[in-house]
Amino acid sequence: MEIINLSKNNTILNQYIAEIRDINIQKDRLRFRRNIERIGEIMAYEVSKTFPYNNIEVTTPLGTATESVPSEQPVIATILRAGLPFHQGFLNYLDKAENAFVSAYRKYKDTLKFDINIEYIASPRIDNKILIMTDPMLATGGSMELSYQAMLTKGKPSRIHVVSIIASQKAVDYIKSSFPEDITTIWCAAIDPEINAHSYIIPGLGDAGDLAFGEKE
Repeated sequence: MEIINLSKNNTILNQYIAEIRDINIQKDRLRFRRNIERIGEIMAYEVSKTFPYNNIEVTTPLGTATESVPSEQPVIATILRAGLPFHQGFLNYLDKAENAFVSAYRKYKDTLKFDINIEYIASPRIDNKILIMTDPMLATGGSMELSYQAMLTKGKPSRIHVVSIIASQKAVDYIKSSFPEDITTIWCAAIDPEINAHSYIIPGLGDAGDLAFGEKE
């Protein structure tokens, strides 16, 4: 299974990651959401390099051009709610993609222990399609794995891309052990070394959903 950590390269992506981590800049929800969206656009571009392509003839006002375009369109599956601006970034670039949404949340037993519940899924069939599963934060990998199992009720994909902005090393290791090795690629904008007792990524950025949309009760 290939693991791609985009922060190892010096690109403008790292500027956006720095801003969503910054406790002063992230107070601006509009800017936070837009930065998440921009990171989604960049990561969509990177993932698109792996798609199959074919050549088409395009008629211009002055002649004919041959262009290489994707021969298959992916299904972008996003975990609600924090994933919404990230999903929009992908959709800005992959505008012909199909879309799926999964509601996964932590149901706390006490301040430290929780179960992950799946309440809702809206998805097309995914048989033999490229599946891109996006979640801005991968802390334990549990939500992503359960969401993937929910997506399998809609078919078996030909290729899986697990895409996250910030993942913990523990989550990356968990995804490696729970997703099919031969068809899965893990994409991260950054991989952080640990999670705390509350299963938040350290140094991370805090709660992405709250930062994007406001605190929940």
